[in-house]
Amino acid sequence: MLHRLCVFCGSSPGSSPVYRAAAERLAREMAARGIGLVFGGGCVGLMGVMADAVLGAGGHAIGVIPQAMVAREIAHPGLPDLRIVKSMHERKATMAELSDAFVALPGGYGTFEEFFEVVTWTQLGLHRKRCGLLNVGGFYDPLLALVDRASGTGFIKPQNRAIVMADDDPARLLDRLAEPLHQPDARSVLTPDEI
Repeated sequence: MLHRLCVFCGSSPGSSPVYRAAAERLAREMAARGIGLVFGGGCVGLMGVMADAVLGAGGHAIGVIPQAMVAREIAHPGLPDLRIVKSMHERKATMAELSDAFVALPGGYGTFEEFFEVVTWTQLGLHRKRCGLLNVGGFYDPLLALVDRASGTGFIKPQNRAIVMADDDPARLLDRLAEPLHQPDARSVLTPDEI
């Protein structure tokens, strides 16, 4: 069961209104299911859209932001729970600790990096939490093709390829993220290239 979902998303809204609409749909679906939001704490871009939509639908949101980023990302002023931390590393660790699963919305370098870090933590067995991509308008199709290529060429084992799930529908993605994660012990599935 999902109590809190960490959502990685851009500090930009993107160039198409479909990204905002998808973030709002995910936020409303989370609030309707009583799933709290854990996110980067900013009020700009898709981060702000997610927080505003969750709060507007009566849900709960926890923002986690490094002190150095409070002014740059403009910390969300309406959060009942804003946690200011010392570093990006502490931010990611805190977000992971607070969350039961992870979703990446469309975003840039920071979104990609945050998502693949938690995927790697799942692969290594540091946590057993599901990781999903909200594949709005096929945004993540090229990334999924790269992951499939890495799997097909022997760099990612098939059972570890299954860690990354994707769906273009927020409700279906939430259903899948709530399923128990059945993954072999990391020591039995990792090769030196995967560590």
